[in-house]
Amino acid sequence: MRGNLLYGQSGGPTAVINSTAAGVFLEGLAQTEAIDRVYGAHHGIVGILEDDLFDLTEEDRRELLLLKQTPSSVLGSCRYKLADPEVDETDYARILEIFRKYNIRYFFYNGGNDSMDTCQKISAYLVAKQYECKVIGLPKTIDNDLVGTDHSPGYGSAARYIATTLMEIHQDATVYERGQITVVEIMGRNAGWLTAAASLAQLKCCGPDLLFLPEKPFNLDQVIETCRQAYAEKHNLIIALSEGVKTEEGKFLPELEADLATDAFGHKQMGGAAQALVDILQQHIPTKYRYIELSLMQRCSAHLASRQDVDEAFLLGSSAVQAAIAGTSDVMVALKRPEQGIYRPEICLVPLREVANYEKAIPLDWIKPDHTGMTQEFYDYALPLINGRPDLVLDEDGLPRFAHLRLKPVSEK
Repeated sequence: MRGNLLYGQSGGPTAVINSTAAGVFLEGLAQTEAIDRVYGAHHGIVGILEDDLFDLTEEDRRELLLLKQTPSSVLGSCRYKLADPEVDETDYARILEIFRKYNIRYFFYNGGNDSMDTCQKISAYLVAKQYECKVIGLPKTIDNDLVGTDHSPGYGSAARYIATTLMEIHQDATVYERGQITVVEIMGRNAGWLTAAASLAQLKCCGPDLLFLPEKPFNLDQVIETCRQAYAEKHNLIIALSEGVKTEEGKFLPELEADLATDAFGHKQMGGAAQALVDILQQHIPTKYRYIELSLMQRCSAHLASRQDVDEAFLLGSSAVQAAIAGTSDVMVALKRPEQGIYRPEICLVPLREVANYEKAIPLDWIKPDHTGMTQEFYDYALPLINGRPDLVLDEDGLPRFAHLRLKPVSEK
C-alpha cells in the first residue's frame, strides 16, 4: 500500500518521546517504496481536526537525529478526548476527511493510556468506513503504567533523574546540625513507579528514608506516627511522596484543603501533595520543613536521560513503521523482557484493545511494609532501564544542542 505517513504526539511530554519521533520520521523517509511524504500533526489529534499538519519530508536528517537528545514534544501535544463514535462521530468524520485529503495510509499516535484509546477508536472507525490505513500506537509515559509492555519509554530517564536528584537532595538536606523534614513530591496519579525509583538512591547510601505510593492507602494517623518515629531516630528525614497518594476515604491530599480541577478526560489535576503533607506534619512534629515538587523536571531532563531509554524509544518508532508497511494495524508496539539472562528486550505487538484504558500498578509485594523502600525485585526490574548516558552534541557554549526543525505547514505547499 502506497501513501503518506502521519505521526502525532499526545499527553505529557518525556525526555525521549522525540527519540521515538526520530525513529518514525527517519524510517518513514527511508521507506520510499511505500511512503511518499511524512507528516506530523501539530498538537496531536487537535492538529488533525484543525488541518494543522507539518511536512517533515524535507527536514535536515541531522536535525531529525538530534531529536534523540531533545526533550518534550517537538510537534506539540494535547489532552483531547474523542467521544464515543456511536454517540457522536463528528470528530471521526473530520479525521477521515483529513486522511483522505492527504492520502494518509499510515498513522502513528504516541502517548499513554488515553492515547491508546484514541488510537483504537480511530482504527475501528476507519475499518468501519472501509478506509485502508494502518494504525499503530506508540507507548510513552514516565508513569510507566501502560499494560502490554514491560515498561514505557520515558520511564527509564525519569527514574534516573529522580534517583540522582534524591541522592543530591540527601547530600544537601543532611548537612546542618538542626533537624529537618524534607518532602519530595514525585509524579504518579495511580501508580507509584516513579516514586519507587527514588529508592534506587538508597543503593548508593543516599536518598529517601520513607516512600509513600498510591498503591497503598494513605492512613494519616499511621503516616504521622511513622514519620514521628523515623524523625526521632534520624533527626533528618527525607520523604518521597507520590502526588497521587489517597487517604482511606479516597481523597488526594490536596483535596483535604480544596477541590481539584479536572482535565478533558475527567482526571483530577495533580500537584500540591508535598505541601499538604507538610501542613499536616507541622501540627504534630516540631522541626524545620521543606517541600519540593520535582514537577516538569522529571519529564524534560534530557541531560540525565538513560541511553537505554533513548535507544529503545528510537527502536520502537522505527519498528512501528516497519510493522505497518508489513501490513500490521490496530496494535501497540511494545517491549518484552527476556525471562532470564542479559537484559535485551524484544519488540512485540499488542492489540490496542488489550492496552486502552488499563493501568499497571507496582506489585504490592515489591513495596516494603514499613514504607522504608522497595524490595530487590524492584531493583532488578528498574536498574537495567536507567543504564548508560547518551553522548550529547554540545554547542560552542557547552550547552546541549537541541533539534531545530523548520516544521513547514502542509498548507504552504
